[in-house]
Amino acid sequence: MKALKPMIILIIVTAVIILMIPAILVLPFSNESASGKLVEKLETSKKVNSVEKNTGPALEVSVYREAAQSIEDVPLEDYVRGVVAAEMPADFEPEALKAQALTARTYIVKQLITKNVKDAPKGANVTDTESHQVYKNDKELKRIWGSDYSWKIKKIKTAVEETNGQILTYDSNPIEATFFSTSNGYTENSEDYWPNKIPYLKSVESPWDKDSPKFYSQQVMSIDDFQNKLGVQLSSKAAIGTITAKTAGKRVAKVEIGGKELTGKQIREKLNLKSSDFSWIRKGNQVIIYTKGFGHGVGMSQYGANGMAQQGKTYKNIIQHYYKGVQITAAAPYLTKITANK
Repeated sequence: MKALKPMIILIIVTAVIILMIPAILVLPFSNESASGKLVEKLETSKKVNSVEKNTGPALEVSVYREAAQSIEDVPLEDYVRGVVAAEMPADFEPEALKAQALTARTYIVKQLITKNVKDAPKGANVTDTESHQVYKNDKELKRIWGSDYSWKIKKIKTAVEETNGQILTYDSNPIEATFFSTSNGYTENSEDYWPNKIPYLKSVESPWDKDSPKFYSQQVMSIDDFQNKLGVQLSSKAAIGTITAKTAGKRVAKVEIGGKELTGKQIREKLNLKSSDFSWIRKGNQVIIYTKGFGHGVGMSQYGANGMAQQGKTYKNIIQHYYKGVQITAAAPYLTKITANK
């Protein structure tokens, strides 16, 4: 028995050593394994921060509130949200709302870069009217939308967030992101309505607008009112003027009336018509004017955008259709430039 004791002790010691070896081997690498996980998390964190930085520095827009006759400083993305909410129906398709968010953001970035404060009082970047972009804040939207506020603002917030950090550019410059309500089936060349020819604002087909409730409209005015507004004297003949030219967008370019030549734009503005695609007839001492479409017709048609979205088109498809040759670009470099120039 005494001879067996050293043997038993040796067996026990050997067993203990065998059991300890795996732990001894793993111990030096346990810290290395933890370090790998930390690096992985740090790398993920860096990627997230990188995406956030792509949205650019935080900026505020100084908006002149016409009703209050005061200036309201609004964070840029809140401003974009307020413009989308004011300019496009919230029940439009999400992809159409995203396209509208891109136009709104592009417009204000260009405005901040060029500092074109025409029609805005000193200290303001823009007004909240159609002179620039219509804007409503949350308090106003709650009053306008009432019980529908929650779902409408959620839908618009999503559209704005999903385009965050994006603007539209052409030749590396933010574009004139013009838009309007409803076309007559075609958009207009910029030079057919405004003095400048802009390469990405070209006439394109927009057949979806025919479903817009604003596609057709009618206006009635007296002969005297008609003559006074246009500055013409009508003859006793049945005909009231002659259309002598049309635009690429199928709108009236020129009219000869009462011995004068007027452009379609002039007539639209003088008579306050919905569109420059018009016709009219005289009945007794009245003139009945028919129009197709609603708005100037240049750039993106809102009802056209919604029609495209209903057919499964994305906001990128919509943008590429209405603005020829433009790119969707990160806003960050432009926002950094604006901040540096302040």
